[in-house]
This record gives sequence, C-alpha cells and structure tokens, in this order.
Amino acid sequence: MSRRASLVLLNTFSLTRLPLALLFVWLESPLARVLLVVIAALTDFLDGWIARHKHLESYWGALIDPLADRAFVMVALFTFMVEGRLTPLAFGVLVVRDVATGLAFIVTRMVPRLRPVRFQARMLGKVVTTLQLAALLAVLLAPGLVVPLVVAVGLMSLASVVDYAAVVWRSAARLSAGGARLPSSSRRRVA
Repeated sequence: MSRRASLVLLNTFSLTRLPLALLFVWLESPLARVLLVVIAALTDFLDGWIARHKHLESYWGALIDPLADRAFVMVALFTFMVEGRLTPLAFGVLVVRDVATGLAFIVTRMVPRLRPVRFQARMLGKVVTTLQLAALLAVLLAPGLVVPLVVAVGLMSLASVVDYAAVVWRSAARLSAGGARLPSSSRRRVA
C-alpha cells in the first residue's frame, strides 16, 4: 500500500470516532455506550500506534486525530450532562484541558512567531484522555467513581495545560533564538 493510501486509511480510521459520537447520543443502552467508548479508545490507540511504528506521521493526521478524539469525548460528556448524569461543573472540569489546548492551538496559528511550534502528544495529555475515558465508563458502570475521576481529571488537566504552555514557550524561544523555522513535514501525528 502506498504511503498516501496508508495515510488516508489512518485518517479515515481516526474519523470513525465522529459517527461513534453520534451513535453515543442515539443509543441509550449502557452496554452499547460502554462498547462505543471501548471502540473509540481502541481506534485512538491503534491509529496512533500504527502511525508511529510505520512512520506515517502527517500534518493532517496531527489535526484529524485529536479533533476526532475531542469530538467523541465532548459529545459523550455533553450527552451525560444533558441526561443529568453529570453536573455542569463536572462537565466543565472534564473538558477544561480540551478547551484550553484548543484555544492555545488557535492562538499559535494566529501569532506569527508561534506558528512554527510543533504540537505533539505529551504524556500528561495522554493521562488526561485516559482519565476522561475512565470517567465515561464510570458514569455507565461505577457512578461512585465519577467524583474522584473528575477531581483527578481536573488536577491532571491543570498540569497538562501548564506542561503544554511551557513546551510552546520554550519552543518559540528556541526557534526565535536560532532563527530556525520547522518544516511542515516535521509536524507529527498526535496520538
């Protein structure tokens, strides 16, 4: 399979999380929703793993993958809030990292000296995503764990936002000092 076809396949794989999000709203069965969360988590893990191990990172993959992840998680969490299974405060805490990193991405594209900064997955961000998925499962399977998971997501989100901000500022300072500009091909697919 050609590199281009492989990238299209991986991006399509990432985009499957969008119809999964719609199914999450439509299907009310807890078992069906658990299955959807598991499938979304597996597709997220697999497309990132394949991209890294087959050296199929791409600019578009780096945009599509996290957007599809965030869309699934936010739709599922919003659905739970509308159904009264999550409070608006819990919803806000669970999505604060996503909102902050989304705004940061927009800012870095708007500020010329920040445009060359590379966005890559960070360990704290992966921990937040894992905890968010655990919170989704907890709402369905173990409601008593929701509050501790919301607190954990809140604390890890704060740490993650600080970590991402530090990386962006260090990268921008390093690029400004060196006068270097990263080529667009060095932007990596985010897992």
